[in-house]
This record gives sequence, structure tokens and C-alpha cells, in this order.
Amino acid sequence: MPTSALALALAAACVHALWNVILARAKDIEAATAVAVVVAEVAFLPAAIVLWHVHRAVIPFIVASAALQLVYFTLLPMAYRLAELSVVYPIARGTAPVLVLVVGVVALGHGTSVGQVVGVCLVGLGILLVRGLGRTPGRGVPLGLLIACVIAAYTLVDKDGVKHAAAVPYLELTMLGPAVVYTAAVVRGKGARALRNAWGPATVVAGVCTFGAYTLVLLALQRAAAAPVAAVRETSVVIAALLARRVLREPVGLPRIAGAIAVAGGIALLSIA
Repeated sequence: MPTSALALALAAACVHALWNVILARAKDIEAATAVAVVVAEVAFLPAAIVLWHVHRAVIPFIVASAALQLVYFTLLPMAYRLAELSVVYPIARGTAPVLVLVVGVVALGHGTSVGQVVGVCLVGLGILLVRGLGRTPGRGVPLGLLIACVIAAYTLVDKDGVKHAAAVPYLELTMLGPAVVYTAAVVRGKGARALRNAWGPATVVAGVCTFGAYTLVLLALQRAAAAPVAAVRETSVVIAALLARRVLREPVGLPRIAGAIAVAGGIALLSIA
């Protein structure tokens, strides 16, 4: 794996973890999320226009992905408001690839390997450690699993959707509907003042990072194969846990860090096995 691709994949991991932590620490997470999504749409519009390459066949995929993204951006702020990021994030990011693999094997007839089975077991062990052995499951576990289902669903949709459009315009189009609908819902529920109060350098950075992480992954994929890029990118699970401890002051002890590492390792095995 070239050094440039490794650096880009690691940067994508850091950026993805960063925007999640920024939103989780916001006073009004829903309003901050709305601002971030709108900022992302505006910031990447010029790139989408320059790179415009969209076929009519992509429309059903855009509609399906947009609906799933709306659910995702509705659940994510709720999860961060009700539970700890160091629980929600590893479970959501770790379980989603497992679900994609299961759908591929059960529904699509894809094969699997010993490495992938070991990866699934590692993810399961990591989730147990993140949750806490012997502890009563809190809200973070079911919310993380629910978000994982949504991530798996839009991953399967987008996998075929990007065959009919360039990646950046596809992302711009799939997020347009959710940005409008979610922002309108926040304004209706909390008023326009909530958006004004949420506006600031942190939410602008979070907005740029939401699309920026994906852009960095695309740049890495231009320089290296998909499997190692995906494996390195999932170090975001560990980075998010460490940031949650440092920035959010969450009780992230050695078992939870070990769980995050196990989840990241499991995802890596699913990517390269």
C-alpha cells in the first residue's frame, strides 16, 4: 500500500471520527447536525458540478439512499443525545459490515472465508467489551445496532448506485433531500433560532468533514486497492473512542478501548479476507 494512500486513509479515519465527536459535544445536537449537513451540501456543490456525470438510471438509487440517509441523520443525533459515543460509534460502524456480509452470503449467494468468520467473531467480542461485560445494556447498544442496520442498507444501495454516477455528484444528490427535510423538521420543532445558535466554526468543520472523509477515501482508492484502504479507514473506531475519552470525558477504560480495537481489527479482516 503506497504511503500516500495510507496517509489519506488514516486522514479519512481521523476526519470521520472528528465530525462525530463535534456533533456529539454540541449543546443542541439536532440543530448542529442540520447546520453541518447544509454546510456539506453547499461546500461540495462546486466539486459536484465540475465532476458531474450522472445517468438517469441512478434515480431509483438516489431516492432509496436519500430515504436511508434521512433515517441515519435522524437516529445519529438521537443516539448521541441519549447514549455515549464510545458505545454507539463502535457498535454502529462495526456491525454494519457484518450485516452487509450476511446479506451477501444469505440473500446474494456470495461465498465467505475463514478470515471473514474470524472478523465477525472479533467484531462480536469487541461489541461485548464496548458494552461492558456483566453490565445491563443501555440505550447505546440498541441504538448502535439500529444505526448499523441503516448503514448496511445504504451501503448496499450505494454500491450499485455509484455505477450510474460519479461519486461526488452521487453523494451530493443523495444528501440533498435529507438536508432539506431534516433542516425543515428542526426549524419546525425548535425554530430558526436553534439553527442560528448552532452555527459556528465547529459545525462548519463538522459539515466539511462529513463529505471530506468520503473524499479522502476516494483519493486513497485512486492509489491503492479497496481492501487495505477500507481496513485502514476503520481505525476511526479506535480514534473515536480515544476522542470520546479526551474531549467528551466519557468513561472509556481499557476494556472499552480493547473492544474498539477488536471491532476495528474485525472490520479489517472482513475487508481483506
